[in-house]
Parts: sequence; structure tokens; C-alpha cells
Amino acid sequence: MSAGLNLAQQEAVNYLHGPCLVLAGAGSGKTRVITHKIARLIQAGLAPRRIAAITFTNKAAAEMRERAKGLIGRQAKEVVVCTFHALGVRMMREDGKVLGLKPQFSILDADDVTSILKDAAGGTADAATARQWQWVISKWKNMGLNAEQAMALAADDNERVIARVMQLYQERLAAYQSVDFDDLIGLPLKLLKDFPEVRAKWQAALGHVLVDEYQDTNATQYEVLKHLVGERGRFTAVGDDDQSIYGWRGATLDNLKKLPVDFPQLKVIKLEQNYRSTSAILRAANNVIGPNPKLFPKTLFSELGEGEPVRVVDADSEEHEAERAAARIMGLRETSQHKEWRHFAILYRANHQAKPFEKALRKYNIPYKVSGGTSFFDRAEIRDLCAWFRLWVNNDDDPAFLRAITTPRRGIGHTTLAKLGEFGAKYRLSLFASLFSASLPGMLPERAMDGLREFGRYMNDLEYRARQTMGAEAALAFLMEWLKEIGYEQHLLEGEDSEKVAAARWGNVIDFCDWMSQRCGGQIDDASGANPVLANETKSLMEVAQTISLLSTISEREQDQDVVTLSTLHASKGLEWPHVVLVGVTEGMLPFKLDDDGGRQKMVSDETAQRLQEERRLMYVGITRAQRSLAVSWTRRRKKGREMVAVQPSRFIAEMALDKETTREDPREKLRALRAEFAKKALAGTAAAAAAERL
Repeated sequence: MSAGLNLAQQEAVNYLHGPCLVLAGAGSGKTRVITHKIARLIQAGLAPRRIAAITFTNKAAAEMRERAKGLIGRQAKEVVVCTFHALGVRMMREDGKVLGLKPQFSILDADDVTSILKDAAGGTADAATARQWQWVISKWKNMGLNAEQAMALAADDNERVIARVMQLYQERLAAYQSVDFDDLIGLPLKLLKDFPEVRAKWQAALGHVLVDEYQDTNATQYEVLKHLVGERGRFTAVGDDDQSIYGWRGATLDNLKKLPVDFPQLKVIKLEQNYRSTSAILRAANNVIGPNPKLFPKTLFSELGEGEPVRVVDADSEEHEAERAAARIMGLRETSQHKEWRHFAILYRANHQAKPFEKALRKYNIPYKVSGGTSFFDRAEIRDLCAWFRLWVNNDDDPAFLRAITTPRRGIGHTTLAKLGEFGAKYRLSLFASLFSASLPGMLPERAMDGLREFGRYMNDLEYRARQTMGAEAALAFLMEWLKEIGYEQHLLEGEDSEKVAAARWGNVIDFCDWMSQRCGGQIDDASGANPVLANETKSLMEVAQTISLLSTISEREQDQDVVTLSTLHASKGLEWPHVVLVGVTEGMLPFKLDDDGGRQKMVSDETAQRLQEERRLMYVGITRAQRSLAVSWTRRRKKGREMVAVQPSRFIAEMALDKETTREDPREKLRALRAEFAKKALAGTAAAAAAERL
């Protein structure tokens, strides 16, 4: 199972009998190590169903499952490969009854949460305030705090208000038999901590846990891992402290510091050979990350040769910078071996920086896609419509029910819905099924019952009509009539302070309805809408509504297109391209606004120092996305409002030390040193391997 692995990778794969931390530098083959270790664990006698590989995205889980399948075949289906949140759902579906949750509990999305928070505050809060509360409550939950604990730790009156809202919010969730995204980690932790029989069950079920991107875990996720593996500590954490860039959403490097304390027998293995980038690119990356404090020092090296020097490009303005980026891509496409547009990427700190680059690429007819921004299908207005469609297809979809019955509002308040939720939980019915129970009128006043039953009858009528509606023209007419019936355009107008914003959202709704109707007419043959075809077969609107779940695959389909990628640095993590242009590398942008004037003031606080360290890691991530060439660009002037202001190149450009003579380490010498080091460990490793075989 170790064919094609270097010595450090082999050591990580073969260490089976204790806690293991694999420090996997950028491009060092971490996914390869995880999948080979899964195969090695099975070879050593561990049943595939007792192995869990935890990732942070569904896409990463799918890739890992596919690569594991290539090594172990059909057994890969039995391995638990999923995200932290998916594992949390599984645990709560199986054991959530001890917390008062039915197996069919609902998972609310961000818009559902915002709506409930607004109502929890008596309807006095606007959407922006509710979203700010949502962010704070999410932060508290990721820290493992409940409303009571948050109130005790509240720093000011604002936080005390949020803690009170959090208490009301949690009561609403319980009444609705619902959870939010953060609960998918917090409630499984409660199961493991407070219920010994549940903890024993899951520790027995999982013989080894592998965690990918360990540096991105938050405090609650670490506690879940610790309780899952218990004192035996049969786990492998794979990550890179130099790529920890999600501190703003709760990820903490403290989890790396805790491992050797909580697991004194921890084995630490470093993967330093990079298989992605040339030496010139890696040297710039190593120099940039150098000033950051190190938990476990490492230096990346490559056998791919020196390669092209990293270029620094200055420009007069953002438009000039975009022109130079487009020119560089066209030039490299003509002179390098990489002739496809997909081989090129432009990376930047924030979404708003994309606009001038989109203009420049369009000017030269260069095809592109924008990654890391908001997907059309993630917009609130589209999700509103999809909730109605989901309820047509599956009447037991409680989150869809809650969204549909309150969007637009129908005079049905949260008190009524809370009682409906209590009824459904008591009789193990979905919210929709509860509407038609003969026992429900005894719990609700007549007026509330009339409103609920009217909604139920209307939904059944819509479902029937949707099944009968065939073809594009009929589907579009039906959708527009339905939107008029529920007053959705007026709902948008009332929900926005700006008529222009409301009109733009209504335009998105019209586009979506047109897209749906085209599918009814057989004019679009897949979920992405990318391949119009002439097809004779028409579909009913209900049949098209059933494919809504496929919309999540659209972003993945886009990866197959031959286009230049425009992406934020955060969204680029885990990806790579032969040629990268890293743009907008100025003070105030990268690093991002460390002080009021965006200048180079002395770091005066621990918080600011930590922010600088994370910004430096973000720069490091950007550099290490490049395989063969990297250009870093900055502008002398940047638009701020209606004015052009002078800006300075980022301190990170100087830290790359491109203008200095540096000692260039011979990768062959590095390999010889590593081989010598591992040779010394070989004898000791024999005993360890023998122990592993008895696992």
C-alpha cells in the first residue's frame, strides 16, 4: 500500500496504534496520505465501517471517497467519509431522542434563522441587525456556550440583548423541532459529553478517525473529536498551521496546541516535499510565512526545478492592473506549454475586486468564471421559491414548510407555529401532516386553524396544478400567476429599503421562472442549464421541481469549462493552477485594514498581531496555488469612493525577498538528509508495525 509514497508519507500511513498529527505543507499530498492510511487500516484488520474520514466540504468528501475507491474498491462505500456537520446529523438522527429531537428534525438555513431571530425580538429588528445577532450567536455556539453562559460572559448591554434573543431563539428551535448549522456540531458534543451510553456507542463504532484540514477546526469540533476517540486516541489529524485562514469563522490554532497536551503520546510527522510548485515559488512562500510564530517549524522543498522567477508587477490603477493581468495571460498562453484557459487564475482578497478584471477579460474575449462569490441559486429570493417547490415534492420537509408559510407572511405567527411544532413532535408528524390531524383544533384557536388549513389546501392545490402543467409556455404562465397569488413582488418591495434592490431581486425571480419553464419545454438538459438542446419531450412543472436538489452541482460542473478562474483567496484554498496572477497586493487590502489608515503602524495589540499572522497565511495560500509561474501585482492608486487615493505595496511583497540573493537549497540534499533520518527510525519502526498488525 506504500507504493509511490515518499518516506514521510509512508511513516504517516503506517503509524496506526496511537494519535498522529500529520503536518502537511501545501501540495505535499495530504489526501493521498489519508486515502492510503484508510487502505492500510483495512489491511491491518479494521473493518471499513469503523473508519471515519472527516472533511470540511461535501466536495472534498466526494473526492476522498472516489480516491479511496481507487485503492480499496467497493469497500470504500462502507467507510464513513463525510463532513463534521454530516457526521453530526447522523449522530442526532440516531440518538437525538435523548435531547428531545425526533429523527426527522429540520435543519434551518441562514435565511430561516434570520427570520426567527427577527420575530424572537418581537419583530422590531431589521434584517441587518438580525444577521449581526446571528453572527454573534454562531460565534458563541462555536465556543460551546449556551444562552445562559453567554449572558454570564456578556461584555456590554448589546451582548446582553443578544444573549436574551438567543434564549428565545433556542426555545423557538426546540418548539419547531429544528436545529441550525452550528447545532450540528454543538448538539452532538452534548450527546457525547452528557450521555455516557451514547459516547460508549460511538467510541465502539469508530475504531479510527481521520480529520482533513485539521487547522480549520473550531473549539467545539475539537471537543467532538476528543470525545469520539476517547483515551485510546486512535486518530490521525492532517493539517497545516501555515494555511489556517478561517479565524474569522471560529477556526483556532489552539487546537494544534492542545493535541500534545491532551494526547502526550502524539506522533508528529511533517510532510515538507511539495509536488505542486517550482523552487522559485516555494522560496517566496517560505520567506513570506517565515515571520509567523511556528508551532511545528517546517520548510517546503520541491524537485520540480528552479522554474521561472516570481514577478512583481506594478500598475497605475486597478484598470491598468487588470489590463496587465489580461496581457500576461494571453502572452503565457502563446509562449508556454499551457494552451487552455483553465490553466490560468486571477486571485484577489475580496469579491469587489473582480469587476475591473471581468471588464478586461471581456475586452479581449477571454472566457472566465467568478468563483467564491454568491451563487445565483444561493440568493434569498431563489431559495424562497425553492422552499415552495421542495414542499410540493416532499410534504414532510419541515424547513421548507416553515419558509413557505412565512414567505410572504400570511398572518400566521410564531406562537401558532410553535404550538404546531409541539403537536408534530408529540404525535411524530411533520408540520404539514399535522395541519390535517383531527386532534389539532383542540390546541389552537379557530382563527389560527383557519389560516393553517387554508395554507394546507392551497399547497395541495398548487401541487395538483404543478403535476398537470406541461411545457414551457404553460409553466411560465403558471409560475407568474402563482407569484401574483402569493404577492411575492410586493413582499420584496416591502422587505427592502431600496426600490432598486427590490427590482433587482424581482428580476432574479423572473430569470429563475424563465429557467424553470425552459426545462419544462425540454430546452435544457441538465441541472446547470449549460447545454441547451432541442428535445421533443416536455415535462411537468412537478417533474422539474423534483430536480431542484441538482442545483447544488452547478458550481462543480463549472470546473469542467475551459475558462480563466477569478477567485477570492479564501475560495482558492485546495485548488491549483499552472499560472497564477495574485492581484491587489497592497497595504489595506492584503493585509486587510490592520489599522485605520491602512498604513504600517506598529502592531500594538495581540488581536492585531494575530490578524496580521492570518493575513500572512492568506498570502502564503495564494502563492502556493501556483504550479509553474506566479505574478504578484499592486497598484499605486486605488479608487476610494469617488476619489483616487495613493496606496503602498503590501509588506508581504518585501517579505518574499525576491530582490535578494538567497541560498538555494538543493532538494537532492534535502532528500538525502531525510532518507538518513528515516533509516535511523527503521529499526524502531519494525516493532511499531508489528503492533499495528495486531490492531
